[in-house]
Amino acid sequence: MTEGKRKRQAVEIEAENDVQPKRRNKQRVLMLSSRGVTHRMRHLMSDLESLLPHVKKESKLDSKSQLHLLPELADLHNCNNTLYFEARRHEDLYLWAAKTPNGPSIKMHVLNAHTMDELKMTGNCLKGSRGLLSFDKAFDETEWGRMTKELFTHIFGVPPLARRAKPFIDHILSFSILDSKIWFRNFQILEKDPEQPNGPSKMSLVEIGPRFVLTPIRIFEGAFSGATVYSNPEFVTPAAVRSMMKHRKGDRYRNRKDAQEESVQRKELRRREEDALSVPKVFA
Repeated sequence: MTEGKRKRQAVEIEAENDVQPKRRNKQRVLMLSSRGVTHRMRHLMSDLESLLPHVKKESKLDSKSQLHLLPELADLHNCNNTLYFEARRHEDLYLWAAKTPNGPSIKMHVLNAHTMDELKMTGNCLKGSRGLLSFDKAFDETEWGRMTKELFTHIFGVPPLARRAKPFIDHILSFSILDSKIWFRNFQILEKDPEQPNGPSKMSLVEIGPRFVLTPIRIFEGAFSGATVYSNPEFVTPAAVRSMMKHRKGDRYRNRKDAQEESVQRKELRRREEDALSVPKVFA
């Protein structure tokens, strides 16, 4: 009887050793910004921080030329993803999304950013709840789209065992591609019609916010450095756009001045010489 028990225990121990440990999703995101961010940029960061409970926020990075320090900062905070908001000229906002420490990393230009306070949508969700990720099928049609989808899945996908995460799923983070730009939206999942709370269940989506548009610029092989994997040939910097608008305004000014000079010359050519019997000469 004792030998049978020992054999059974030995078989159970071997079975336990053969069972592979369950893989845990340990994604942590470091979020920080550069110097020179405006209040709207800061509010956008706070909105994203409230949506992602696995985010660790860090103080501002002093120098924009020391991006090689970001992987070390992420390692110190035990993070394997980084969201870095880089402000230029107090009006242009760039977003770096990187997988640290080995990459890849994506640099994007943020357009049409609207915070929750600006939108004042009727949707709402529990703070700390996990959100579903919805990607447009256009992400699977290009190489850079598949790479961006995989990176966004690691960054915006909240792990179920995150420290501040709550066991609820009540909103959807939507990513869509239109005109070679990534459109971000956040929707609340409603199981019943708010106008008929006692009626039958009816699934619907109500936007919460924030919302913004991302224009991909470059994809690097490493974290904030390395070889260029993808470069957007259609991207034009905001400074170049403003310079072109100034040139157009200058061209309008020059054309107006040229027209005034031509008008003066035409008047001079049409002017007739005074006759000897003109009124000013006769009654002088």
